[in-house]
Amino acid sequence: MDGCMAIALFRHGLTEANKRHAYLGWTDSPLCPIDKEKIAEVPSGYELVQSSDLGRCQQTAKILFPRNKLEIGKEWRECYFGKWEGRTYEELKDDADYQRWLEAPFLEKVPGGESFEEFSERVDRGWQKLINRMLEEGIRKAAIVTHGGVIRYLLSKYGPDGKEFWEWPIPFGKGYELVWNQEELRRGERCTLLRVAPLTENPDG
Repeated sequence: MDGCMAIALFRHGLTEANKRHAYLGWTDSPLCPIDKEKIAEVPSGYELVQSSDLGRCQQTAKILFPRNKLEIGKEWRECYFGKWEGRTYEELKDDADYQRWLEAPFLEKVPGGESFEEFSERVDRGWQKLINRMLEEGIRKAAIVTHGGVIRYLLSKYGPDGKEFWEWPIPFGKGYELVWNQEELRRGERCTLLRVAPLTENPDG
């Protein structure tokens, strides 16, 4: 693994709002106590750990990475669902704006919230800042604790097999590690290796 650089993307743990299948963007919700116990410390060491500034991600990050200093960034927030925050499909199904959005979620803007373009541009800014820092400071391994939408977007853009946004399963409290060589990462190419995180064994062994 000499010369390789890795970024792991972890989803926050299951929240009470997630259990209700509510739209949860910038509104926060506490982690479910039972599911919180299923999140375990990550065995592989990371030099840099960043997190969405929302509480559910910070809570999860402190469990996954108790020995790391946590850096917080708004760029890693979930898409903002505006007036639909905290509401469920059953509550929204008769809303005409919602039905239009369901038919074209990458084109229609959420009322009072973010469009997919605004969301993706925000995430891209955070990603480029992270890449620049890793290259400038010689950081080999970084991790981001974030949200399902952020992870799906980054995997659809940088995953090795070209899966679409909704094709990626993103389990709560777990994620994926993407690996490149330095020049591939600098050029913004798709990763050459993708593996489930947290790793259960030493990837260099």
